[in-house]
Amino acid sequence: MEMFDLSLIWAIIIGFGVIMYVLMDGFDLGVGILFPFAPDEGSRDVMMNSVAPVWDGNETWLVLGGAGLLAAFPLVYSVFLPALYIGVFLMLAGLIFRGIAFEFRFKSHRNRRWWNRAFCWGSAVAAFAQGAVVGTYIQGFAVEDFVYVGGPLDWLSPFTVLTGLGLMAGYALLGATWLIMKSEGHTQEWAYRLAPRLLLAVLAVFGLISLWTPFIDATVRDRWFGHLHLLWVFPVLALASAAWLWRSVQERREGQPFVATLGLFVFTYLGLVASKWPVIVPPDYTLWDAASAPESQLFLLLGMLFVIPIVLAYTAWTYWIFRGKVREGEGYH
Repeated sequence: MEMFDLSLIWAIIIGFGVIMYVLMDGFDLGVGILFPFAPDEGSRDVMMNSVAPVWDGNETWLVLGGAGLLAAFPLVYSVFLPALYIGVFLMLAGLIFRGIAFEFRFKSHRNRRWWNRAFCWGSAVAAFAQGAVVGTYIQGFAVEDFVYVGGPLDWLSPFTVLTGLGLMAGYALLGATWLIMKSEGHTQEWAYRLAPRLLLAVLAVFGLISLWTPFIDATVRDRWFGHLHLLWVFPVLALASAAWLWRSVQERREGQPFVATLGLFVFTYLGLVASKWPVIVPPDYTLWDAASAPESQLFLLLGMLFVIPIVLAYTAWTYWIFRGKVREGEGYH
């Protein structure tokens, strides 16, 4: 008899990696989504400089989560990749284009507008693809005998388009509240004006998704409206975070809007996990069905116990070094 449930431990590790990626890469993707709407080119310099020191470190969590899935839950890879090849390709292409734009935009003068577009569209495509992947997870996969049997475009449906747009709006809200914290002057005022509108858009889209989801998955409907009434604590806390965000913006707070937006994302994420738990490949396969051999999980877990503290340490150090406001004419470059 095993002393520890290794599959459960790995699920917690990967779940932690996913939410860390969403929170930490979400705001810099959001900055990219907002890029074309900035007041002027000086504001765009501030926006890019505010995330330039940290964006590549933020994506460490994407690598960690992906590697953890392959090692601990190989069934997830064998189903998700054939089902999501196009979506994952779009996400990676978007991340590549925006990564290149970070360096070339500051060196280019004649073609800067094209690098602005690469940064914006790369961020938007990556965010939409991530949201569509979440929507596909909610609606489930066509799987028979542990093999994906659906088509290459099954991931693209009206519901996944809505979740993709919803995550774009959520990332844009994260980006706006990040700019409130990191900028000043007319750039900060623009972000203050934008944040309430984005919050209303996020709440509207998330509300539609919440109403639509029970009609897609009867298990989710039974879970939320059955005997597990404790699940409602997550949407209540998410709405409380939204109210805190609204009030802190009206009171012209600087750090609180960003923290409140993080709370909105965390409680929405926990609600999604609770809706599906313990299913990891919807609609039927649990995390124990998808798990690799216990020996493999244990071996890799020992390495992960060293990696995660190191990642957390250098992430915290980077944010500490580059703390404070970003001003026009100053920054990473």
